[in-house]
Amino acid sequence: MQTMAARIADLYGLGEGPWTIRPVARGALGQIWKLSGRGSSWAVKEMLFGCDEGQVRTESELRAAAERLGVASPRLFSDRHGAFVSRLDPGPEGSWVKVYDWIDGDRPDASDPEILSWCGRTLAVLHTAGAGTGGVPDRWYEQCPGEADWARLLAEVRRRGMPWSDALGRFVATSAKELALHVTPSGAGDVVTSHLDVQPQNVLVGAAGPVLLDWDNAGPIPAGRELAQAVYVWSGGNDFDADRALRVVRAYRDAGGGPVVRGLESFSTLFATALNYVRVQAESAIDPTVTQAQREFASGQVVACLARLPEPSAVARLARTLETVR
Repeated sequence: MQTMAARIADLYGLGEGPWTIRPVARGALGQIWKLSGRGSSWAVKEMLFGCDEGQVRTESELRAAAERLGVASPRLFSDRHGAFVSRLDPGPEGSWVKVYDWIDGDRPDASDPEILSWCGRTLAVLHTAGAGTGGVPDRWYEQCPGEADWARLLAEVRRRGMPWSDALGRFVATSAKELALHVTPSGAGDVVTSHLDVQPQNVLVGAAGPVLLDWDNAGPIPAGRELAQAVYVWSGGNDFDADRALRVVRAYRDAGGGPVVRGLESFSTLFATALNYVRVQAESAIDPTVTQAQREFASGQVVACLARLPEPSAVARLARTLETVR
């Protein structure tokens, strides 16, 4: 650990130690560490599955543009060579890291009207900051596995004797097919560059208000589809609260957001990401090339996701609720 801390401090020109570093959180894409020394702390994100340097540039540019418009977020630091992502050790096995301000704060209360209004306003600002930037949405947000893909994965999961193989089999036979019906190409309508992961887990509320974290997914998206997914998440999912949902959308519209939510088609990204997340976590859970800790994390994610999939009937009710906002 001390070697890792010293290497990061050297790469980013932080000065002499002593340094301490400890793990604080684990996400789907990386491990978060807290690096401390010289009276300051930094958040270090270790990328566990490689790094797309082009995506990091997108993150940096969007974060800076949104900050100029008032969205608070941790600074993303460049290393001594001017890069926003660094490899700790040479060679293909070397970890990639990004270094940010350390932010102290509490998780937001998603039932708080002020937080919900913040969410709507923030989405509107992000869509303004990322307007006119072009690009094609990643297939993660536009496509999902087909029946043959699921069949191959399920066969391998069963061969490995995973304890959730029967649950995955039921999902493949039922929900996966139903959700896939609502995953459609978006076309070129209202595509912007945006955060793509505005959810309560990625917000901290500090003394100066909410701070938006975790910009790893930043990229092109139809603005209306990102809005619809965020409303579903912030209003409570399948058991959504209509007042919460309406507050997010009204705040979005009041802050200049243009798109509206119309029908299940607006929730295509929600369905696509749910399906793709189950797939990649199931694949990671049986992948012999990743660590045991990564396989265990992925296995737990499969179980958790299968228990909270979006239900088209509930999403249709949410869509009807939002049709009143113009």
